Amino acid sequence: HVGQESDTPGDAITGVALALFDAIAAHRWLATRLTIQIVRYPLGQVTVSIFEAIGRQVQAFGVPQTAWFDATSTIVHYILGAVSQHARAGGDAADGEPDRQEFLDATAAAWHELPPERYPFMHAIVNQMRTHDDRQQFRAGITVILDGLPRGR
Repeated sequence: HVGQESDTPGDAITGVALALFDAIAAHRWLATRLTIQIVRYPLGQVTVSIFEAIGRQVQAFGVPQTAWFDATSTIVHYILGAVSQHARAGGDAADGEPDRQEFLDATAAAWHELPPERYPFMHAIVNQMRTHDDRQQFRAGITVILDGLPRGR
């Protein structure tokens, strides 16, 4: 069952999101499966459960009914997109892919080589990218989305 009882709707949404993040971090193949389920089987149990769990909390958050679908879809798409990107970015040596830190170091090195006059932002964040915590960054993204939800009925 997706979704747990929480103190606030935001806590519940964050809980669902982090549970999916953790499950996909442990089983990288799950990201593709979930995306396929949502796209190809919109009436399937997985799709319905995820949308119901998030949607109930969007409703409880005080989002006007006219914005429920858009708000819920945005959250679900962020969750699946972010966790899918995380699952694909840096594998493990057993798969013949660089591990996560090797991937981040290689990406940071490539960004550092970009001309700073053309890419000042990239140069400013390169060290943050190299040392960031994926789960914390994911959680921050959920917070940004929740903070931007319309309120009032």
